[in-house]
Amino acid sequence: MGEEEEPLAEWAARRDQRVGRLRVVPLYEGRRARGAHVRPGEPRLVERWSGCAWEAFAVTRDLAEALRLLHPQAQEPPACPGEGSSQALRAGRGRHRKPPPEPS
Repeated sequence: MGEEEEPLAEWAARRDQRVGRLRVVPLYEGRRARGAHVRPGEPRLVERWSGCAWEAFAVTRDLAEALRLLHPQAQEPPACPGEGSSQALRAGRGRHRKPPPEPS
């Protein structure tokens, strides 16, 4: 084996890491796995990598449903600090607050 060739075991381990990976592709003609923002309301095909080829895994109504399938642990975005959270701005002169106007 030459110095530039990687061992077969390392290559197989790297390839197997990707097995089961999901991707979303549109279901219209000329579809590609790019440009998810184009036609977000149209149906999508979720494909799964088998180690050799992308195989159909699920069909969804739109991009939002497909993304929920890809990232099920993603939840609502966190609330802004000023919206009823305990980290709301407090009174005082913080480091970046505007100083009070000086008397004239």
